[in-house]
Amino acid sequence: MKPLLLIDVDGPLNPYAAQRERRPEGYTTHRMRPSGRPDPKPLRVWLNPGHGDELRALAGAHELVWATTWKGEANEWIGPRLGLPELPYVDWPQMHGKAPRGTFWKTQYILEYAQGRPFAWVDDDITSYDHEYVEQNHCAAALLLHVDPRLGLLRPDFDVLADWAAAL
Repeated sequence: MKPLLLIDVDGPLNPYAAQRERRPEGYTTHRMRPSGRPDPKPLRVWLNPGHGDELRALAGAHELVWATTWKGEANEWIGPRLGLPELPYVDWPQMHGKAPRGTFWKTQYILEYAQGRPFAWVDDDITSYDHEYVEQNHCAAALLLHVDPRLGLLRPDFDVLADWAAAL
């Protein structure tokens, strides 16, 4: 069974923290209206079409899964723009709730979803507390890859993910 590759959207795929007036090189601007947003204005999302190629290449060694607050809507709004097939997603029992010992709120649910399987997780909110929590509470291999939300996923990140899966 392949390890999971748990993918956050905002930060890794959409470098939302980049300077507002300066779209990062290689990215295209999309206006999206996912449900559950209180703001009626469309959301500006920057996506790099090349990330779709990179993720499809990683799918040979990983099972791709959305691990984002977009949940299943990532299949409607994000995946098609990157040329990705419909992916399973983590259906968070609660978003932005309490988390154990200073961890990011997603971390406990990531471990529940993984159910002891090896996984790589890319997110912009991963901290040392999350690394420690996963190390203490997950029996299989895990790679937690922090992505700068100003830059998004970069070439070296894809290399790290490929090398990690190959080493398992």
